[in-house]
Amino acid sequence: METYALLLGSTLNAGTVLAIAALGLLINEKAGIVNLGAEGMMLCAAIAGYATVVHTGSDILGFVAGMGAGAVMALVFGLLVIWLNTNQYATGLALSLFGVGFSAFVGTSYVQAKLPERMKFELAGLADIPFVGPALFKQHPMVYLAIVFTVALMWFLERSRGGLVLRAVGESPQSAHALGYAVRPIRLAAVVTGGALCGLAGAYISIIYTPLWVEGMIAGKGWIALALTTFGTWRPARVLMGAYLFGGVTMLQFHLQATGMEVPSQFLSMLPYLATIVVLSLISRNPQWIRVNMPASLGKPFSP
Repeated sequence: METYALLLGSTLNAGTVLAIAALGLLINEKAGIVNLGAEGMMLCAAIAGYATVVHTGSDILGFVAGMGAGAVMALVFGLLVIWLNTNQYATGLALSLFGVGFSAFVGTSYVQAKLPERMKFELAGLADIPFVGPALFKQHPMVYLAIVFTVALMWFLERSRGGLVLRAVGESPQSAHALGYAVRPIRLAAVVTGGALCGLAGAYISIIYTPLWVEGMIAGKGWIALALTTFGTWRPARVLMGAYLFGGVTMLQFHLQATGMEVPSQFLSMLPYLATIVVLSLISRNPQWIRVNMPASLGKPFSP
């Protein structure tokens, strides 16, 4: 029973990383912008956050540094694709490749660095409940904030004026421009916000999830987060559930190894990515359903 409680708790932890990044990319895509640079942004944010904590001892400053790194990289991306109309897919791939190389270069001297003693989090009284306590109430606050943010984003997109404007820009930027909305600044704000959230996810990985720095430690999570926006059909609640699903698949490999199951480690390591391919293949069998839910102007440039 304790083993399954730990598996559920680690699933929530792993899913939080994917959820934060995927929700950031969802905001981008609701505005009509596809950013394939999530992997690179998360890597640069991971080393920025880790280095900040090493030198300051403050996790909060580490998260701020990670968000700043992601936001700056997204800002450069946004200026290129929104104002200069460069190809969104090619620019995103270039950003991802840049982030992989730059983070490896900057992080060389931090491979052996160690973070200060990690604080343990638990909700007093609730953490001692059998099974439920270890699984749900011994999590980092970021796990709960991800859920709160998902609910807030649902309200923002469906109920607020700003959310409706954002969706209008993603559906028909020409119509939004004709109504007097500044399409380009709105898209840029969405891109920077998405980059900051990807940066937060990257910093969470290096500071909390696996408190260390090694080259390429994001290990494809940025690409999985990108796939989650399609998997969740651009709806925050579905994206969150999908993140927990893929987080569970990721943790399952370690659970199977711990039980002594004789399965090649290479097969277990590829489980999350295999699940991503299978799910996207199943979704792509119904292209009409995707078109109904996908922002109509996704990936298309706009010139006023």
